[in-house]
Amino acid sequence: MSAACAVMCGCVAVAAPRGHGRPAAPAARGRRAEGVTREPAANTGVRGYSPPPPPVSPIRGLIDFHTHAAPDVFGRSVDDDELAALAAARQMEAVVFKSHVTLTADRAWLARKHVPGVKIFGGVTLNGAVGGLNPQAVEWMWRMQGGYGRVVWFPTFDADNHVRRAGTAPAGSRVPAGICVVDERGAVLPAARKVLKVCAAQRLVVHTGHASAEQALALIAAAREEGCDRIVVTHAQFDVVGMTPAHMKKAAAMGAKMELCALGILVGPENALEFMRHSPRVPPAVTAACIKSVGAQHFVLGTDLGQAGNPTPADGLQMFVAGLQTEGISREQIQTMGREVPGALLMG
Repeated sequence: MSAACAVMCGCVAVAAPRGHGRPAAPAARGRRAEGVTREPAANTGVRGYSPPPPPVSPIRGLIDFHTHAAPDVFGRSVDDDELAALAAARQMEAVVFKSHVTLTADRAWLARKHVPGVKIFGGVTLNGAVGGLNPQAVEWMWRMQGGYGRVVWFPTFDADNHVRRAGTAPAGSRVPAGICVVDERGAVLPAARKVLKVCAAQRLVVHTGHASAEQALALIAAAREEGCDRIVVTHAQFDVVGMTPAHMKKAAAMGAKMELCALGILVGPENALEFMRHSPRVPPAVTAACIKSVGAQHFVLGTDLGQAGNPTPADGLQMFVAGLQTEGISREQIQTMGREVPGALLMG
């Protein structure tokens, strides 16, 4: 076998030993041969191929604040148990299950039962399927067995801002086409404040959903007025929200965190998947610049992954972290955004 062939097929060509002695006995199964220490190579030396598995998971101890899994009304690449098992295999600390149409607090309890080694949390999204801005949906969610329902997302694809941006609202209509969180003057609606009161009483994490940047800032102000101290701007960089670094600094000054999502590096008009072409890509360099400008202590990391055809959340998070580190974000900053800040929100 030629050396080239040995490399390409993954085998190792070993020359036969010279002399008359018998071959050395193999090391006992389950024990490493005495005096031999094998460290994974930093690189295989084969251009265009992935390096060997690292000795320590690059996302060990991190929390994915935004994942999607089956069962769902949308195509998902993994189910709850598979998503949790992948996170556990990478030694992640926790994941948050999100659904646009149903609560996930019960699913978090079941997944914890089935998959040891990783913490799982859920919540409820206030879309039309649960009655919109419905405080009762929040009340019953946090009461779910286990106490793992910790997150409340304000409306996402049913949000008035989302519907209008998607072009499904009547052209030129002044009548709300989706679920509103603010009135025509930008003031947060009483129905939204009722939800915020429940969140404050139970110390739940308030996610701003698919509100615009200005609407999100109004929600943050109202949440603070109602006593909420755990507030996150959902995928702040995505075009449906559209926060600039100036918005982010204002939100941070008000006590909110901004969610950064791996999905942003995958979307764009060149994507092979049609449903991924409707938003502009958010390059890691842009995200890194926001982190450096605003401060890592004001962000949480998530993936917003789980869609059929996309990388799994665990793979996506590893890809996202690698991209940010390439752009100068330190491991300490990754730990802040990926473990310390989200851990305090969910478990503090």
